[in-house]
Amino acid sequence: MSNDTALFLGQFLRAPATIGAVAPSSRRLAEAVCAPIPERGEPTVVELGPGTGPFTAEIQRRLSGRGHHLAVEVNKTMADLLADRFPAVDVINADAAQLCALLTERGLGQADVVVSGLPWAAFPDSSQRELLGAVISCMGPTAAFTTFSYIHAIPLSSARRFRALLAERFEEVVHGRTVWRNAPPAFVFNARRPRA
Repeated sequence: MSNDTALFLGQFLRAPATIGAVAPSSRRLAEAVCAPIPERGEPTVVELGPGTGPFTAEIQRRLSGRGHHLAVEVNKTMADLLADRFPAVDVINADAAQLCALLTERGLGQADVVVSGLPWAAFPDSSQRELLGAVISCMGPTAAFTTFSYIHAIPLSSARRFRALLAERFEEVVHGRTVWRNAPPAFVFNARRPRA
């Protein structure tokens, strides 16, 4: 078991509702989730729930020194690890519901891309709505939101509720192909044009 997997499992056992997984995401899933990051310009990329950093590494690779990468992690142990591992990333130990205030504090305005590793299916309806509302209020009209769900969560009522919430809050939601090379297998949601 790798150090990251051991850390992830330990943090999951302490707080399963906020961690939501027993192991970090694979490089394949990171590539699929981070696909909306633009190849040019100086985008503001927000990462929610980065954990030990598989999406963080892919975002940094795609940005290649451009723009601003803000990573918001509620778990202090993981936030500290991430800050040490990725000194170029603006890592904050905070709740994602504070996203607009965090962007404002940094003079960043709106996010161009929001990459989410949050365990949406583990959240009750009120938390799903609060968090997605916070995300949408910080996105520009052409911004992209991307997240994923584990394939085994498809039948869960909380997962179905989240999919319906995405369709309600965005004009376009595209369900990506299943990433089988992830444990467990997962699929990606790409959403654009948030509804006011």
